[in-house]
Amino acid sequence: MPKFRGFAAIIGLCSMWTITHAEAGERVLRLGYLFSQSSQLGAGAERFASEVAKRTGGGYRVELYPNGAVGGEVEMTEELRLGHLDIAFITSAPFGSIIPEFGVFDIPFLFRDARHAHAVFDGPIGQDYLRKFQQKGLVALAWGENGMRHITNSKRPVTSPDDLNGLSMRVPQSEVMLTGFRSLGVKVEPLAFPALYGALQSGQFDGQENPIAVIAASHFDKVQKHLTLSGHVYSWAAIVVSKAAWDALGPSEQKAFVEAAKLGGQISREVAGRAEQEGVDALRKSGMNVVASVDRAAFERNLQSATAGFSRTYGAETIQQIKSVQ
Repeated sequence: MPKFRGFAAIIGLCSMWTITHAEAGERVLRLGYLFSQSSQLGAGAERFASEVAKRTGGGYRVELYPNGAVGGEVEMTEELRLGHLDIAFITSAPFGSIIPEFGVFDIPFLFRDARHAHAVFDGPIGQDYLRKFQQKGLVALAWGENGMRHITNSKRPVTSPDDLNGLSMRVPQSEVMLTGFRSLGVKVEPLAFPALYGALQSGQFDGQENPIAVIAASHFDKVQKHLTLSGHVYSWAAIVVSKAAWDALGPSEQKAFVEAAKLGGQISREVAGRAEQEGVDALRKSGMNVVASVDRAAFERNLQSATAGFSRTYGAETIQQIKSVQ
């Protein structure tokens, strides 16, 4: 973190971190995201950048910084809040601790599938939560997608909750997900994503969980033998702008950015969806043992103690509202 702060300070002195003038008539914004350029976030960020350039007549250029080049997602979120970073395409992982209400979406098996999640986020519930970013001085332009999260590990096939008992797993910095997995007997710890491959390779963790697109793009098949298509959590993403950058835009420019973000978010969903279909076959061919489905009811039964706590925290009515969306 100190190293990143130093880097940020140097860049900040040179460019003041917000809108810069690269050449006459062109203003440059910096966009960071965690994964590779070939990932679902990378595809969405590319589309967003091209649409911004087109819709502003070349008035704005969005520079892309993939692979956590400007920090992990917690760091990027903080830099957005401080106005040191202009835009980021960030997954759900850090937001449960930053805006507590978002923790409800991390409840295991809350969503039936990605289609159900899309209906929630595109409807009134999702629009209400999109505005909640303002609580922390952030402007969320549109929802995107990381994907349905699935379990991998190096020890054994996971077909039932009992198979998870005793495994050590890396889980994102989400108290809800940590609580859920601990209730299943898993030894879980959070870890920043850039350090995950090395931690799996060294045996620090037996397993992890992520969307198929992330598992494939990160080459986890080289350090994980077993893949279980559990779909236990839907991981959303959002294109988020710092308030400083947003306030510097005129009304027509703000409209252009929102439209561009919606298209970028849609592309991320399409790429994540294709990975669900095509990526599993590729991972199977690479040598992973794939468990195609789990007994969802058995997992939900084993999660009952954690689920009761989630109902108290987020409200049973809110949870039921989400589950009832068709």
